[in-house]
Amino acid sequence: MKPLRRWLGWPALLLVLMQLLGGAPSMAGAASAPANARALPPEAANAQAAVLRPRTVSWITLSREFPGAFATRGPAGLKRVALTFDDVPDEQYTPEVLDILAREHVRATFFVVGQRAAKAPSMLRRIHAEGHAIGNHSYDHTSYARLSESKFEEQIESTSRLLKAHLGYTPRFLRPPYGEITPSQLMWTQSRGYFVVNWDVDTQDWRGLSADQIVRNAQKTLAPGSIILQHAGGGIGEDLSGTVKALPRLIRLLREKGYEMVTVPELLGESEEIERMRLF
Repeated sequence: MKPLRRWLGWPALLLVLMQLLGGAPSMAGAASAPANARALPPEAANAQAAVLRPRTVSWITLSREFPGAFATRGPAGLKRVALTFDDVPDEQYTPEVLDILAREHVRATFFVVGQRAAKAPSMLRRIHAEGHAIGNHSYDHTSYARLSESKFEEQIESTSRLLKAHLGYTPRFLRPPYGEITPSQLMWTQSRGYFVVNWDVDTQDWRGLSADQIVRNAQKTLAPGSIILQHAGGGIGEDLSGTVKALPRLIRLLREKGYEMVTVPELLGESEEIERMRLF
């Protein structure tokens, strides 16, 4: 399996902010990082450059400019949250996460990397068969902000074709790798009927944190309507055992606080997407 590489994302996000403010050219033609690059994704890079706050500002701006195509959370009127898992499927952590969710009778949302699904189609079908929602998470986890227009579109469409072949439908929801997407790219996804889903609760589990740290991180910005970011597929050398150990505790904590755990389509009131899921 080709490894999913981590990229240093905050420069791209800063360019997104500059673009929104009219001070930078489009990033569609930006050069990608070297193929052997491995650095912190924007979740961690943002903490290193907190004074700039590029991710927070750009995501707020995007959600305001594209309310029908971009969200980081659901409605705050009900005590509902959505557990989401990125970078699936893999053959180590994905089954463990699915086992826990089945035991706890919780449905979640899994964002699929096409390259991985092509090598583990049975795991993709298991995710769907157990009642979870599925979204598009690119083909090989390259940051969209670094791609040409045609390569960006192919990242999404190639995964959509694969998902339709195995699931019988094309999921409406997609999550950009590292949460990075430009306004022009968002206009394209909206024109094709996709809805971009990022998050407002970051467990930072990809860093190999302990279960205690992951549960603490999950509580920092937790609120009604939250979309919680976790991972159920690891890049090369990544240890997600903390995610697996934390998940039962997180579910118990959410229940104790009175939260209902639902899929992203349920959280956002996407009845059409829910119905399409049931057609398979």
